Amino acid sequence: MSLLGGIRPPIAALSALLLALAALTAFQLGRVADGAVPPAVLTSQQYFAEDGAIALRASLDESITDIGRTASGLSSGEPVSPDAVLDKLGSVYRKWRGTAVVEIRSGRLEAQQGENLPLTALDLTTLNAASGLAPRLVRLENGETRLLTLALLSWPDRPQQLLIASSSLNVPAVSLGKSRAIAVLDASGQVLDSDGIGNSDREKKQLKKFAKTVAQKAGQHPLQAKEPGSGGFAGVSGSLLGDSSAGHRSVAGYAKLTGSEPGVDTEATALGLTVVSFVGVAEDQRSAAVGSFFWITAAGALLVLGALAVALLITTVQRPLIRLFLESRRIGRGDLTRPVTVPKYGEAARIGASLDRLRRQRLGEIADDTEIRRARRRSRGGSRALIAMSGTLLLVWSAPLLLTLNRAGTSVAVPPSIVDDQRERTDTLADRVRRALNEGHADLTSLATFISPTTTPAEMTKILERTRNQHGRYTSLYILKADGTVTARAGGKPRHPSGKGPSQEPVTLLDVGNQPVITEYAAVPALGGAAVVGELHLDFVNAMLKRPGLGEVRVVDAKHRVIGANNGYLSLQKLPDSKLDALVTSVNEKNNPDGKKDGQGRPRSTLLRDGDVSIAAAAPMAGGGVADPLNWTVVTWQAAKGLEIPAYTSQNRTVLAGLLGLTGAAACLGWLHIIVVRPLRALAERAETLANGDLRTVLYPTHHDEVGAVTRSLEVIRHQLLDQRKQDATDAGNSQVPTSTRPAGRN
Repeated sequence: MSLLGGIRPPIAALSALLLALAALTAFQLGRVADGAVPPAVLTSQQYFAEDGAIALRASLDESITDIGRTASGLSSGEPVSPDAVLDKLGSVYRKWRGTAVVEIRSGRLEAQQGENLPLTALDLTTLNAASGLAPRLVRLENGETRLLTLALLSWPDRPQQLLIASSSLNVPAVSLGKSRAIAVLDASGQVLDSDGIGNSDREKKQLKKFAKTVAQKAGQHPLQAKEPGSGGFAGVSGSLLGDSSAGHRSVAGYAKLTGSEPGVDTEATALGLTVVSFVGVAEDQRSAAVGSFFWITAAGALLVLGALAVALLITTVQRPLIRLFLESRRIGRGDLTRPVTVPKYGEAARIGASLDRLRRQRLGEIADDTEIRRARRRSRGGSRALIAMSGTLLLVWSAPLLLTLNRAGTSVAVPPSIVDDQRERTDTLADRVRRALNEGHADLTSLATFISPTTTPAEMTKILERTRNQHGRYTSLYILKADGTVTARAGGKPRHPSGKGPSQEPVTLLDVGNQPVITEYAAVPALGGAAVVGELHLDFVNAMLKRPGLGEVRVVDAKHRVIGANNGYLSLQKLPDSKLDALVTSVNEKNNPDGKKDGQGRPRSTLLRDGDVSIAAAAPMAGGGVADPLNWTVVTWQAAKGLEIPAYTSQNRTVLAGLLGLTGAAACLGWLHIIVVRPLRALAERAETLANGDLRTVLYPTHHDEVGAVTRSLEVIRHQLLDQRKQDATDAGNSQVPTSTRPAGRN
């Protein structure tokens, strides 16, 4: 018989599958992880560190670009004194602790402002090297770290000068909340700066342990440090579990500075810095006895129901078919003395009754109507009904797991640290957008200082083109005079209202055909009432909002209209939920702790338990600068069921167990139906036709299995009946020959 054919393999496969699923349910799906911190908490800390790394990289790159753009702009004009260079730099950007101009040939200090710079750390003879002007970190005697940024000042017929700016390497501008700590590490794991570290020795020791581990992990290649296809952050990042104390465990996330795209490095990423943040979270000390009991009970129920289903198939389908196979072979060999043992029901009963009628025909007997009616009564409830009963038994186990059991519900407990992280990350995102708008306006202000009354429109256009190429945030840059005319332009067509002069607000939102246009204005002192106008790409804002682990992100204006988002949205439309509107309103209520209305809005987060549970947070874009009067708000929300927390993990595993049971049962029972039941039903019809006297139809076996063997035996019996009929006809013919035709015998 065929190795994979017949009735035994499907039933054996079903038995093995049910045993494997029961073991998987009891020992794997129900296994409780060793750690008491949900994986979602670890992932959230990793995302937080990635946000910090992105913010730090953007800040450093912006500062480096500002120095280079200022030096390039000054070098393209008339020579100015070193003091004028520093004055111009300090009047626009107020981010450096000290600045200086050094003549490269002699090494003489030409001018200096702010704190003394560690000029001895610079080797002026190596500036011509490939990385001679790259920013560098310098460790001071007091342990503080300074970032030195360099740029060349070149004018014809004058010695080259080096513009140097010194800034503190601070932790990234992210919202830490109440108990979080953050630090910046160099490539060796040395802590360059930190914030949120208390005076306790435990926190300091914990930071040292994390720093040592992170330094080793940060040295990996990003392709080796991540799972294939994980996407998200382009650099090395991850999470760590720290020490446990008094029911709280330190959980850290780390991320190495990397470019916005894989393989694209920047000046800041070349510094080899890594951001690490950690926070203490409450460990889940609940006993796993209830959860384990559920899974063990489910496995036991599967064993019981599976045993009943398999026993039903063996006793009502497999054994009768094997008995038929033996009986048909006996009748085919000519053993007609014993009656056929006819099964009680189903197609096997029909075939057995037909086989016994064929045995009687071989013996010359004729079956009466009572035997035919008895055979028909036995055929009620075929093999399909028996398989359906077995499937129903297995469905009794799978359906509740798929639909009802172990559901998280709306009362699911979401770890408070995840809710807090949603708030802090939303606040960090709002601050990042605000800083980007402020930096954009500062760039326009710096650009305006290079325009004088003698600057021609062609020269203005060249300056605008250079600035637009250095910054991809602008769709259009132009000089707008007080009477509303455009003197010079770079980029797309201006969308400022025609005939109107520059706005008095440094940043405005224009509604142009139901499309928001973020426009920034910086006055040009030399042109009296004119301004440099920059129209920002909406994609520039939207790109900052694309951070994993926050769900849906929206930037809304004071009227709660959507300005930007991290995925598909309709511009200037309302938020999709009134509860989100209420949350935005609440965070913009400028209340002091004592309840007075003269305070500042604060970020908030909450759990929305309307239908599915969602985590929502909102943060006002507050903190100073030209973007502050916009009264914009960043709001985020995500479904809690997408988080890897115990309640949803258990629910997902329950559904998985139900799907495995349903799929396995359907596969094995479907296999049994196709290979055995369908051919068996066809064989029952042909056996009854043969027993009713149709000896002309040839019976061909479909498969080389038990059903095929019974078919071959019936074909042998058909031939035997044909031979018997021929022999009977011959005997009848011989008995009718006349006596007169016989030859006379001798006397």
